[in-house]
Amino acid sequence: MMLYGLLLAASLSTADGFSLSQSCPPSFELVAGNQCKLVSRYDMYDSLQNKGVGGTQTALPERRDGFSPQQIDLGRYLFFDPLLSGNHQQACASCHQPARGFADGKALSSGANGQLGNRSAPSLWNVGFLKKLFWDGRSDTLEQQALIPMLAEHEMANTPAKLLADLQANNHYPALFRQAFNTDRIELPQVATALAAFQSSLVSLNSRYDHYAHGYHQALTEQEIKGMNVFRSFVARCAECHTPPLFTNQQIAVIGTPEPDGMPFDAGAGVKPGWEKLRGGFKVPTLRNIALTAPYMHSGRFATLGEATEFYSKGRGHAVPANEDLLLHWHIWEPKLTAEEVEQITAFLGSLTDQSLTPQTPKRLPSGLALPSELHTELPPNTATSGATE
Repeated sequence: MMLYGLLLAASLSTADGFSLSQSCPPSFELVAGNQCKLVSRYDMYDSLQNKGVGGTQTALPERRDGFSPQQIDLGRYLFFDPLLSGNHQQACASCHQPARGFADGKALSSGANGQLGNRSAPSLWNVGFLKKLFWDGRSDTLEQQALIPMLAEHEMANTPAKLLADLQANNHYPALFRQAFNTDRIELPQVATALAAFQSSLVSLNSRYDHYAHGYHQALTEQEIKGMNVFRSFVARCAECHTPPLFTNQQIAVIGTPEPDGMPFDAGAGVKPGWEKLRGGFKVPTLRNIALTAPYMHSGRFATLGEATEFYSKGRGHAVPANEDLLLHWHIWEPKLTAEEVEQITAFLGSLTDQSLTPQTPKRLPSGLALPSELHTELPPNTATSGATE
């Protein structure tokens, strides 16, 4: 262990102005093997398995953690660095902005070269718990998810060869990768691991709702409690898909969401061989920090939470195109919520906001490039940092 410390100290001295954190992010504990393990009050509770939608005090599903502090912090730099895009104009953080709930506030995200995508950017909060990633559930791991947009022509438009050459030729990144992976050669799996490590640290479990769930009932207003009760009721049935504590059951659901005017029908998960029954299906998104991530649905079809809630209340399949015969999820029916109930649900969803563990945006980047312009209009200073120095 002493030798490890000496080697680490030696590597830190070579970073020439950049050094990676030796401490885990807040809410993570450093354990044997230089691993960061998440600590949550939800760990005290029982599993949801075979218990319907469960109560407020229900255990979290299995999570991705165990990365080193150095890997997490390297991933933080990479996440914000436009060096990862083909033209050095766009970073991961361009579409997943901390100030906007790690989404981008757009109905459809745009690529490094200005191309308009066909889906919105989902929030990255609590992605370390998710089993399927992307709106269509095409990815099973954070590592795979990290590389797909980076190498997609209509997104970050990079290639493996260019990405690795740019990182290897940089004045700082080789030393930082040495700190995180003890290697002199940067490889694509290491880039993916570092980004996965950082994303696994994006944990949001300290909202006012969580305070209520842990026993402090004064944390929610009367209106929000009414909204929670409607949300969990057999009439609205929101919680059957948006199941606490993550507020997603992680399934693919066909709900018949309409596309924005002028956009063709999106088959979603149904394009995958063997998943034809899921035509028009998309992953049930988390509702954590949902008040920050408008517009809503896979294509940003609804501008407000009220509009999105009203969609579910208007009746099973009411917006499905006439030429589409979709197998709608059985939970989608016709609750006929009142305007008051829609307002109550919307109020409750606002209680799920928590960005207390937002990581610190780097003041400068190892590449020497400027932060993407999208990040120049942030919310007030973060209340928590990663502990890194730069």
